[in-house]
Amino acid sequence: MERAAVLVLDSGSVSSFQSGEHAHLSFGSHVDLDEQLEIVTREACCDSVEGMVGTSLALREVLDQVLTVGPTACTVLIQGETGTGKELVARAIHMQSERRARPFVKVNCAAIPLDLLESELFGHEKGAFTGAVVQRIGRFEAADGGTLFLDEIGDMPLGLQAKLLRVLQEQEFERLGSNHTRRVDVRVVAATNQDLAAMVAVKKFRMDLYYRLNVFPIALPPLRLRLGDIPVLVAHFVRTIAPRMCKQISKIPTQAMETLVQYPWPGNIRELQNLIERAVILTRGDVLQVPELPSVTPNQTGPMTLAEAERDHILKVLEGSNWVVGGRAGAAARLGVKRTTLIAKMKKLGVSRVCDMARSRFAV
Repeated sequence: MERAAVLVLDSGSVSSFQSGEHAHLSFGSHVDLDEQLEIVTREACCDSVEGMVGTSLALREVLDQVLTVGPTACTVLIQGETGTGKELVARAIHMQSERRARPFVKVNCAAIPLDLLESELFGHEKGAFTGAVVQRIGRFEAADGGTLFLDEIGDMPLGLQAKLLRVLQEQEFERLGSNHTRRVDVRVVAATNQDLAAMVAVKKFRMDLYYRLNVFPIALPPLRLRLGDIPVLVAHFVRTIAPRMCKQISKIPTQAMETLVQYPWPGNIRELQNLIERAVILTRGDVLQVPELPSVTPNQTGPMTLAEAERDHILKVLEGSNWVVGGRAGAAARLGVKRTTLIAKMKKLGVSRVCDMARSRFAV
């Protein structure tokens, strides 16, 4: 039986993935993954931000932002697709602050029924509403002195957004059924996978709250823009998951790793972690058996925001004009806008020929 090729997870391999080239592959040999993981993890993980794994420039920029804003009391808005690690970044911000010894309280605004969300955040007095048989403190009081992480902030109803704005500005609120004003010292970190600016434009999110939350925005890159981190993340997840299942996995087939790197990952890091867990379960020996990846259709990545639709349209027109912006046959003329207007739009939306080449290379 022919031996499977395995990926050499050394620093050179990771760097070559990161630069967009093919990784250095070693055929016909096996690598002790445990030894390599010690090297890779030491080089790839940021010592000052626990749990953040990767070496890519995109991740490094996020880490720099976390280290910059963490020690402050500033409100932070984390934006990114589902599964990009928004909660992990929020916790890292908390751990970098002087509040690290105080509570880190999480609220998923999309997971709590709308009629209960206000009570969940601010608490209630006994008898405040049907079913309120005891007094209860809210998440703001529970997080006093610490950090409150509001996940899926875009799903908060408009009426409650006004009350949240008051707490952010005044650091005070009333429990449901009470006239007593309570003061708290809470840092708020919010997160969303929605385009809040577009929601403001269609009056689905309050403009004043958006600007109050958007003091220090952090945009998390999707995994498809962090290809260099995939080998490191795979190795990290194998080392984390395999011992829990009493397995020793020391090899990764080269072809399987190439497949993982070329997959677009609509579910991002969460999807990769779940896949590796399934792979560990399926593995009987010491070579990781990666299951077949599902096919991806465009709607699996979620509906386009207005900004994404505009960006996609501009990209298509630029491709059609061979990336000529000005002139009679240029993209600006085709779009019916001035050349300077299109250039400004391209900068705002992050449209560049490099991004288009990367998108084309990994399109399914």
